[in-house]
Amino acid sequence: MAKVEIKQPIVDEIKSYAADAKAAVLVDYRGLTVEQDTRLRRQLREAGVVYKVYKNTMLTRAFEGTDFDQLDKDLEGPTAIAFSSEDETAPARILYEFSKEAEQLQFKSAVVAGTYYDEDGIKTLAKIPSRDTLISKLLGSLQSPVTNLARVLNQIAEKGGASAEASEPAAEEAAAPAEEAEATAAE
Repeated sequence: MAKVEIKQPIVDEIKSYAADAKAAVLVDYRGLTVEQDTRLRRQLREAGVVYKVYKNTMLTRAFEGTDFDQLDKDLEGPTAIAFSSEDETAPARILYEFSKEAEQLQFKSAVVAGTYYDEDGIKTLAKIPSRDTLISKLLGSLQSPVTNLARVLNQIAEKGGASAEASEPAAEEAAAPAEEAEATAAE
């Protein structure tokens, strides 16, 4: 069996991840303990991010003709890659947060939505909230004026109801002297 035949399924696997991915982040994982690596993989998996270690030559072959071929220049030394097909910022955000406690984890580069980012760019991306968080903030800010308007209208309605009730006795009191004046004039 030729080496190419053995390697082709691996290249195909990488291609399938890349085909669906909105983002891919390369890191150098040297120096992580087994416990740290296990914890990192769990966090990424829970966020729907695929995290794998491949040979650089396999990644290079799989990336040919895709947006991810921009990562080829950073494929040196041990490399792990995190693919996300749902949230563009999830790999960068999770890896960045994890790197705060595991300083051995070093960013190489990333491609997000077809754009190449270096190490500093990844750190900037990591600070962007998730898509779901941004949507909920947007909905909250859209809902806030409507809620405030409803609250104000409700208060006006409550005051209007109270002032209408309060004005009935005042109207009766105002009507009483007029009736007395009419009765006096009639005599």
